[in-house]
Amino acid sequence: MTQPPLLAGLELGGTKCNAVLARGDMVIDRASVPTTTPAATLAALTDVVRHWTSSHAIAGLGVASFGPLCLDRSATDYGHIIATPKPGWSNTDVVGHFIGKLGLPTGFDTDVNGAALAEGEWGAARDCDVHAYVTVGTGVGVGIVIDGQPLHGRLHPEAGHMRIRRADRLGFEGSCPFHGDCVEGLVSGPAIAARAGVAAALVADSDPLWDIVAADIGELLANLILVLSPRRIVIGGGVLQRRPQLLAMARRATQATLNAYLPDQSQDDLAALIVPPHLGLDAGALGATILAQRMIGP
Repeated sequence: MTQPPLLAGLELGGTKCNAVLARGDMVIDRASVPTTTPAATLAALTDVVRHWTSSHAIAGLGVASFGPLCLDRSATDYGHIIATPKPGWSNTDVVGHFIGKLGLPTGFDTDVNGAALAEGEWGAARDCDVHAYVTVGTGVGVGIVIDGQPLHGRLHPEAGHMRIRRADRLGFEGSCPFHGDCVEGLVSGPAIAARAGVAAALVADSDPLWDIVAADIGELLANLILVLSPRRIVIGGGVLQRRPQLLAMARRATQATLNAYLPDQSQDDLAALIVPPHLGLDAGALGATILAQRMIGP
């Protein structure tokens, strides 16, 4: 049986970037670099892949990036990060950089679409025709896969910037530079830090702020259930990784928001529907290798 090709996958995140060298879901090597300026970050990732190509025949490269992104191949700014809340990164030509420096076939999509693809192929959303991946970390993103294909339209899903019926109706104005109190402006790591006055990692487990955060995440999850009717929602990211109890709290908040409107929404049902990532922190980078695979064909 022919071995899967050797592929490089890059996940560009708001705080750090993960890179993997993999055959299928078997990771051969991995690396991580901090997300700083576009020039420094892309150069460091280029060095990682060049190091791998010095001793391996790599068939393709995939990049799964924070966004928003231009994914329209007919557009002049295809492959760019467009108007992003990440300071200094708007209008960065990601695909052009890597093709110019490495000359590899390069696939491109959002970090959350990449993670959703990987969880659907090898992880917690296997055999699900409609599923979503939610990340709550430096930002909030939602990737959606339908029949094995990441959802694109005029752009791509940007559900992290939806407005919700927030738990704290007064007070905190939100941290999103574009929308203030959208989901990302309420529950991302920087938003929690702005609410608490200390880094999210330093907020005590007993702090009532977590009830507010869980309620707001529950609003997002309920909206995804109502709009997409997904078979599975995988939810990860740094905030939930550091506070695993937040997942159960968010499920309860989702149930309260749905208020028995839909069938099969008991806590047991929601525990099977809303799940943590099976692939952990490798999900986005492994998803990027699927983007690479699709660039080079079967």
